Amino acid sequence: MAQGMKIAIVDDEQDMRQSISQWLALSGYDTETYGSAEDALKSLGADYPGIVISDIKMPGMDGMQFLKKLMGTDSALPVIMITGHGDVPMAVEAMRVGAFDFLEKPFNPDRMTQLAKKATNARRLTLDARALRRELSDGEQIMGKLIGASPVMTRLKEDILDLGLADGHVLIDGETGTGKTLVAHALHAVGSRGGRKFVLVSCGAFEEEALAKRLFGPMNPEDSQLPAIEEARGGTLVLEDIESLSDSLQAKLLNVINEQGTPAETRIIAICNMQEQDRTCEDALRPDLFYRLAALRITVPPLRQRGEDILSLFTRLSEQFSEEYGCDAPKVSAQEAAQLLQAPWPGNVRQLINLAERAVLQSRRGGGTIASLLMNDHEEMQPVVTTEGKPLKEYVEAFERMLIDNTMRRHRGSIAGVMEELCLPRRTLNEKMAKYGLQRADYL
Repeated sequence: MAQGMKIAIVDDEQDMRQSISQWLALSGYDTETYGSAEDALKSLGADYPGIVISDIKMPGMDGMQFLKKLMGTDSALPVIMITGHGDVPMAVEAMRVGAFDFLEKPFNPDRMTQLAKKATNARRLTLDARALRRELSDGEQIMGKLIGASPVMTRLKEDILDLGLADGHVLIDGETGTGKTLVAHALHAVGSRGGRKFVLVSCGAFEEEALAKRLFGPMNPEDSQLPAIEEARGGTLVLEDIESLSDSLQAKLLNVINEQGTPAETRIIAICNMQEQDRTCEDALRPDLFYRLAALRITVPPLRQRGEDILSLFTRLSEQFSEEYGCDAPKVSAQEAAQLLQAPWPGNVRQLINLAERAVLQSRRGGGTIASLLMNDHEEMQPVVTTEGKPLKEYVEAFERMLIDNTMRRHRGSIAGVMEELCLPRRTLNEKMAKYGLQRADYL
């Protein structure tokens, strides 16, 4: 069953709509019933989180008129029509108008349940795709995923806003796991192309011949997908692992860029994942292509340079995983906070995500420490220390801020609850919140 999906049942016969509702409810569906198409239309707008089952013959607005109204509002809404015995022409017409399928009276309830499952699954995929498109075109939402207030993250966000509006080709580089693809999404979302096509191709995932076809074509007649260059026309084409392009494909890409002129019809964002100390993205690309792509450039900072952001990220991720697994988030001690801040994080944010999930699972089982998880990640490490030593005062302040932030979240902004748990007088709590830039309104 497609979880969370509703089924709207529309039929002028009360017994029929009640029996359908009861049967589907037994199968775990959330049903809504309406005695007329007019009543149903008041509730069934675009992005309705479910499907519709409707009789085709009803007084007032009949099923065909109702179907046409629904298709005009949301053409991807699955509508299952119930037709009279032998009324095949009307069923065929309903399918032509856009019905998902039809049931002929008297119908088998199991057949109805199978159709409902198929339709709700299709609806879920449609709504998920729409939500993703909205997310990718919502600059504020995407920027909100770039968590952190450290100087390097503040600079990164400023660069994204500036370069997003500049509209030229961009090269993004940085260590593995730092979030380069998320930065590409953000660049697209905050610029003038936010509502247009966003096409991502991982160049390292294809053999050369397949990659050439995916990027430039020609496609076979049976292929439903356009070449990426055509598919992204007017929008943004993101090329991950740009260093994987062979010399011949680099030449083709350069020709495309030159033919587009200025301003470019399709913006190209290249993501480089060069890891070797003695080799860079500039070494991997032909100079003329490199300089075309790197006219605008963003280097995503490694996690070890983001200071207190590490604790903010760990807290946020732990809360998400604890909600997913149905348990409390692990509490972080002062010593563990210092260890998180000092760890070298070679896998960057991706490594922190994995660590947060393991910490939640470990906490649910009732054992283990964050320190042990860090040591498993870095067996060669002695006491976990970066090359960038910091004064003790900075670690203490970072832990203090994290502790107040976590407690405020737990108590949903209740000052009295935070004062009691942390044994702090009101004035001291107010002073510390002001010092760390924490606002009570953010937790309500």
